[in-house]
Amino acid sequence: MQLRERFTAEMKEAMKAGDKAKLATVRMIQAALKDKDIEARGLGKDPAGDDEILSLLQKMIKQRTESAGVYEQGGRPELAANERSEIAIIEGFLPKQMDEAETRAAVEAAILETGAAGPKDMGRVIAALKGTFAGRMDFGKASGLVKAALAAKA
Repeated sequence: MQLRERFTAEMKEAMKAGDKAKLATVRMIQAALKDKDIEARGLGKDPAGDDEILSLLQKMIKQRTESAGVYEQGGRPELAANERSEIAIIEGFLPKQMDEAETRAAVEAAILETGAAGPKDMGRVIAALKGTFAGRMDFGKASGLVKAALAAKA
């Protein structure tokens, strides 16, 4: 099932079940997706594909994680809990995340595939990883692994 169809189905299911938190989160995802499609249309591009949608979802998770941290520091645990519940709902749409061993293997393969020789080639390696593993890999962690591996080569 395409992600867009899944969002619609999940929204209908949340409405029927009376799950207000899930309904609000799915609507928020759809609004962000609509904004992305409008932006793409303005640039003469096609609507976002599944890979772009997965990247959008990861960006939303990152934003909510940062917000939850700020709320915790500000003494607002109820708002932090709300952000974490949104994160859990959004993560439900992502494919299974790669563990550290799988990420390390993918990084090594991408370095070999791109022929990267040093830190200056980091962008090429990350681009190759994003093209292959969008939505399944934490690119914050992968970036550190790529940097370390390329520094060792230099």
